[in-house]
Amino acid sequence: MSQQNSVNTRTRPVVSALRERPEADVLIIGAGINGIATFWDLALQGIDAVIVDKDDFVSGASAASSHMIHGGIRYLENGEFRLVRESVEERNGLIRTAPHYVKPLHTTVPIFSTFSGVLNAPFKFIGLGSGKPSERGAAIIKIGLSFYDAFSGGGGGTVPRHEFRGRKASLHRLPRLNPGIKYTATYYDASMHDPERLALDVLRDGLEAQESGRAANYVEAVGSQDGAVVLRDVLTGEEFPFTAKAVVNTSGPWTDLTNEALGTPSRYMGGTKGSHIVLDNPELLAATGGGEIFFEHSDGRIVLIYPLKGKVMVGTTDLEHDMREPIRCTDDEVDYFFELVSHVFPDIRVDRSQIVFRFSGVRPLPRHDEASPGSVSRDYAIERGTLQGTDVPALSLVGGKWTTFRALAEHLSGEVLALLGRRRTTSTEGREIGGGRDYPVTGSALTVWLGEHAGPVGRERAEQLLERYGTRAEQLIAELGDDAPLANAADYSAQEIAWLVEHERVGRLDDIVLRRTSLAFTGKVTTALLRELAEISAPILGWDDARADAELARAVDLMRERHGLELDAPVSSPAN
Repeated sequence: MSQQNSVNTRTRPVVSALRERPEADVLIIGAGINGIATFWDLALQGIDAVIVDKDDFVSGASAASSHMIHGGIRYLENGEFRLVRESVEERNGLIRTAPHYVKPLHTTVPIFSTFSGVLNAPFKFIGLGSGKPSERGAAIIKIGLSFYDAFSGGGGGTVPRHEFRGRKASLHRLPRLNPGIKYTATYYDASMHDPERLALDVLRDGLEAQESGRAANYVEAVGSQDGAVVLRDVLTGEEFPFTAKAVVNTSGPWTDLTNEALGTPSRYMGGTKGSHIVLDNPELLAATGGGEIFFEHSDGRIVLIYPLKGKVMVGTTDLEHDMREPIRCTDDEVDYFFELVSHVFPDIRVDRSQIVFRFSGVRPLPRHDEASPGSVSRDYAIERGTLQGTDVPALSLVGGKWTTFRALAEHLSGEVLALLGRRRTTSTEGREIGGGRDYPVTGSALTVWLGEHAGPVGRERAEQLLERYGTRAEQLIAELGDDAPLANAADYSAQEIAWLVEHERVGRLDDIVLRRTSLAFTGKVTTALLRELAEISAPILGWDDARADAELARAVDLMRERHGLELDAPVSSPAN
């Protein structure tokens, strides 16, 4: 296959649906988790909503998370009590409504001093800053966790209360910890082991809730004209106008750039870059004891060492970033991660050869001028305006985080309903999400589920698919024919990949390895695997040889440049 950039210009069905009826009650621009959740909420109210994204669904800031649903204990120090309360309520709710992807996470905080940070905290609380950052000591952490338990309802429901241990007990439990620690604190938040798949579940729920609802990836808002938003199919280049009674900009850190394209420049955003690396280091994985290590480094940054999918994820940074520049995890950031690992586990060696994946994103934070990145509010706000030259309402979301996506979307859609003169008819609170419906959360329930559904593929394979897709695995299992494993990734099958491509709006080859599966995150991507996936996808998506070849070359380049993988150059196929 050649490495030309040509694409098959056949109109995509999702774009045809927009062109055939180029109007809606609401147009949502930006399909990260907050835009998707807003689409879901509006669809449940019977609103004709459309959501588009210039890239794949949940491929921007939402794809660069720390894989946590957390209450934000450190927000207490900024006095953001409303956000903390909302966060812990939403965390507890997601453990119940999305149990296939969100589960309680045991978290340990190593503590190296008793009173460090005591003088800084009050000044930070009242917004006066605190000079040079310092690690929080046991006193501050104890106070914070006590408040946190109170916000969590005393821990009497979804997660247990925190615990403190002295040095001896801490080292007995986690013997590879730095022997210089004085204490450890343990508490529970929640893991989100497949954030992109959770977002796709929410999107599918929205599409199923409203027959008229439409969602299109690789469709960019490039301008406005005569009261309409001009949309462009990124894959074919075709443009067309689209009208709506209200426009909602949920493009995260790209919000100002989207507004600029629509002719209404803004200066709302001031996002900071956060990077992560994923290590294949069995020694470090064992040292974590199966739980997350979460702490504040000496420079004031919150960092984590997090066992996930048999690997260890390390993050994160908090750096200023220009959204017109590439978003990459740099070598300096990698050095920083190695430094913090050695700070916590000094006798465990980590090096670049162990990195199987790296990723980076920009948090959709509000503009903060001189404020330090770590002190910027993680709360959200809604800015109001109109589409250029019209009275069409245009709302811009500033801020927002994974944990609060449901509550945020309910707030944002409430604003939209008011603009449309419509009333809320239902709430998403307590509503089970996607494959979380009827998910077996106990051993006995799992046994029953496997007994009812495992027949075609066997119990082991059925349990694997349940873990990946929740109870939506029922449909996949029923449709699997030849479940032969992939030649280059034996824990996935060709039929499983084909099902994902057909049912989950795959637009590009990298969508499969980055967002429909965990293949990239767990370090399984090779050029041979990408070729195999392209061969499966091509007949389903109508790719000719040139398009399949271009997708392979693009995916290899992206994995090298953005995610640090050392892949072989693709070899041209005999047909080309």
